[in-house]
Amino acid sequence: MGRTLLICKPDAVERGLVGEIVGRLERKGLRLIAAELRKLDRQTAERHYAEHAGKPFLDDLIAFITRSPALVAVVEGPGEAWAVVRLAMGTTDPAKAQPGTIRGDLAIDMTENLVHGSDGPESAAREIALFFPVLDRS
Repeated sequence: MGRTLLICKPDAVERGLVGEIVGRLERKGLRLIAAELRKLDRQTAERHYAEHAGKPFLDDLIAFITRSPALVAVVEGPGEAWAVVRLAMGTTDPAKAQPGTIRGDLAIDMTENLVHGSDGPESAAREIALFFPVLDRS
């Protein structure tokens, strides 16, 4: 079984779309093994987005992800769960995301694009360890 991190970002929570997003992933055959509604602090957000250090959009990204609660979850499924989640999410820019994807159907803004999903097995392991350290040891 593969595991990956999913974040339903503050805009998803504010718009009441968490159930729709999780439901889409469950209908694909994935399941939540851990989930928590959490208001991220700046330090955690900076660690999560460390690969963007020094980029001009980082401050706006941190302000957005920390503004209100997000659903942080670990999703599990056969094979490469991260790849299934990424495909279901659609491309980062909702204007270019395919219909039928979460972002293609539900998001309207590049910055507020509803979801984050790990982009590979290494980032999934790192992100799960950051948000759910007890699972990292299981």
